[in-house]
Order: sequence, then C-alpha cells, then structure tokens
Amino acid sequence: MSAPAGRREELEAGLAGVRARIAAACAEAGRDPDEVRLVVVTKFFPASDVRLLADLGVTDVGENRHQEAEAKAAECADLGLTWHFIGGLQSNKAAAVAAYADVVESVDRAKLVRGLDRGAGERQAVVDVLLQVSLDPPGRPGRAGAEPDQLAALAAAVGDAEHLRLRGLMAVAPLGEDPATAFARLAGIRQEFLVDHPDAGLLSAGMSGDLEHAVKIGATHVRVGSAVLGSRPQVQ
Repeated sequence: MSAPAGRREELEAGLAGVRARIAAACAEAGRDPDEVRLVVVTKFFPASDVRLLADLGVTDVGENRHQEAEAKAAECADLGLTWHFIGGLQSNKAAAVAAYADVVESVDRAKLVRGLDRGAGERQAVVDVLLQVSLDPPGRPGRAGAEPDQLAALAAAVGDAEHLRLRGLMAVAPLGEDPATAFARLAGIRQEFLVDHPDAGLLSAGMSGDLEHAVKIGATHVRVGSAVLGSRPQVQ
C-alpha cells in the first residue's frame, strides 16, 4: 500500500524536529549527538510509513505488539532495519519475537530467556537484550519491569543463554512523576549495574515527552513515536 500524498513531508518534518531536540539536549549535556540513537516507534502505523522513514535515514524501528511487529518486519525485510521489540512480552510468544527482533528491550523476568534463546537459535542469530527495570512505586497496577535488586539474577540468566547478548537497560518514566526525578534514579541503578556488567552500557530511556531528561542522564537510545509520526490512527 502506498503512502498518502504529503506523508513523506509530514514524517520529514517530525524527524527534523526530534533530531533537533536530541541535538539540543546533547549540547546541553555536553554529549555528542551521535551517541544517541533514535528508535522510531511505529505502533498502529502502516508499513508504508516504515518505508518512508527508512528512506529518510531511520535505521531503528520499535514495535510493542507481537502480531503487528511480526507482520511489519516481514513486509519490510528488504530495508535492512534494526527491529526493537519494546512491549510487554508473554513467555509463550518469546521465541516468535526472537525470530524477527534484533533487539528485545523488555526482558523483565527470567522466564522469558529460554524462549528468546530458542527463537534466536532457530533463526541462527544473536539477539541483543536490554533488561527492563521498573521505576514505578511498588504496588502500582500494571507496572512493568524488574525490581533493581532482581537485575543481577536476570543478567546472569541472559549471560548463560547461547544466542542472547546482554547490552544494557531499558526503563519508562512513571506516569505522574517528574521524569527528571525518575531518570535520576535510573542513572544510579545503571551506575551500579555497570560495575558488574561494563559491556552492557546501552540505556534505552526517554520518549516524545521526556527525551531531554533521558539524554541528560546518559540514554543511548530514545524511543519516539508521536513526535515523529503524529497522533496514532483512530482505527487500531
């Protein structure tokens, strides 16, 4: 399916705006903009948008629903993109996700590791893994992510997997909390994590509304959807 007229210009403008924000945040933090990779989250948007984004220089695409991600990755397999799975992951879908995802950012429990390893092995690939750490207060409904004190055991499980490679951490700022405060906590968690895992220095944090705060504390990847693509389609 071809993209609507004018869609390329919309995406180009969105990308330019986000890239300018990243550059400004890096300048303020004394960082090189090349240190921060933009992952464009295309949830609910068509594969035609992914093709336009690739043509505009996007290399990393994020998805958080398996069925949609699987179909879109297959349809866009010729583009050579890096596919990030960033959503909550069910253990019975882990192998299927590892069959197309290059990076799985939402590993928050050891139960996922076996399936991911099996799927990556069947694909004859190594899948990069980020451990999702929770910044939410205890007891919050629907919270995702491992507790900070669970990261060591989770990292060990990933390290023992033949076809997975531990690369770092991922987190989402809690709703209703100042992201600067939440990401300050994340910076401390990451600092401790790096003592035992110095090669796992990737940090995926920051979205459309708070990417500046994430860049300030050292994020290497920001996950941006609406600021690039616009409001999500009503029909989902």
